[in-house]
Amino acid sequence: MTRARWFQVLRPLSPHARLVALCFSFVLPVLVWCVVSYVPFIWHPQVFITNPGSVDYLQPGMRMGKAAFADEVKEAHSENREPPEGYPANPIYLPAPHEVLLALFTSFKTPPAAQDGQWLHQSLWHSIQIIFWGFVISSIIGVPLGILCGTYALFSRLSEPFIEFFRYLPAPAFGALAVAILGIYDGPKITIIVIGTLFQQVLIIANTTRKLDVSLVEAAMTLGTRNTQVLWRVVIPGILPDLYRDQRILLGWAWTYLIVAELIGTMSGITWFITQQARYQHFANVYAAIMMIGIIGLGTDIVLALLGRRLFPWDRSLVTSE
Repeated sequence: MTRARWFQVLRPLSPHARLVALCFSFVLPVLVWCVVSYVPFIWHPQVFITNPGSVDYLQPGMRMGKAAFADEVKEAHSENREPPEGYPANPIYLPAPHEVLLALFTSFKTPPAAQDGQWLHQSLWHSIQIIFWGFVISSIIGVPLGILCGTYALFSRLSEPFIEFFRYLPAPAFGALAVAILGIYDGPKITIIVIGTLFQQVLIIANTTRKLDVSLVEAAMTLGTRNTQVLWRVVIPGILPDLYRDQRILLGWAWTYLIVAELIGTMSGITWFITQQARYQHFANVYAAIMMIGIIGLGTDIVLALLGRRLFPWDRSLVTSE
């Protein structure tokens, strides 16, 4: 009976089961990370030097491979010298969970390592603005065009063949051209976000529009609704919940283009912060910044999901899927 309650075909989970599944979706990856970080015999391919002993080139805080460390210890013993000391450790690019959690708090209070650097909150705010304007511009063009392509066959045949071709072109390939036209600052970055989401947006929304129940259109036409009014009175209201869901998904798609976009022209935003921290080998801050992107993205999606349930309470999929 318990197993049947968890594995019901096309049925939503109970509130308690959804909460448990939500917790495990985060607990399991973190648990794997903790095992890799804290259990020495799982991986730990290096040794963290605490005492260099009689080995001249070693310093406290250095990391070296286990095999090289074992050779140095063996050689020191054979020559009656003080052997180096250390403990098993992972490479510097894989900090432990507690170090990343500490960096999540301290990185907001730690000044930039370079004079021209940015604080973490400044970097995040700049990146959010890039995402916002890129997605707004993409939606202003893509949403109306997608609805028209899904509603009228003429718009579909005029637009979708070229869009199908263009969507296979990688957005970063237009970086040099965007810089030549728009300069080295935020213009090219916003352009990459637009190119990366616009063409997918048109096709997805057109497909969503075509899924509208044809009987609704036929009923409206039977009741005397003119052809031009069907779009505003039937099609758009009929697809609004699905259109809203599509936009939530596409907003996440825009975030995936952020790092590539911010590498174009002058580096800025969270990408600049990550690059600077990696340059000084502050990898805990790198992970913290990456996690902040995920936290902001997930938080935005949760807010939009709750808002969608308020805006479209009649749509069962929005209510039961969250």
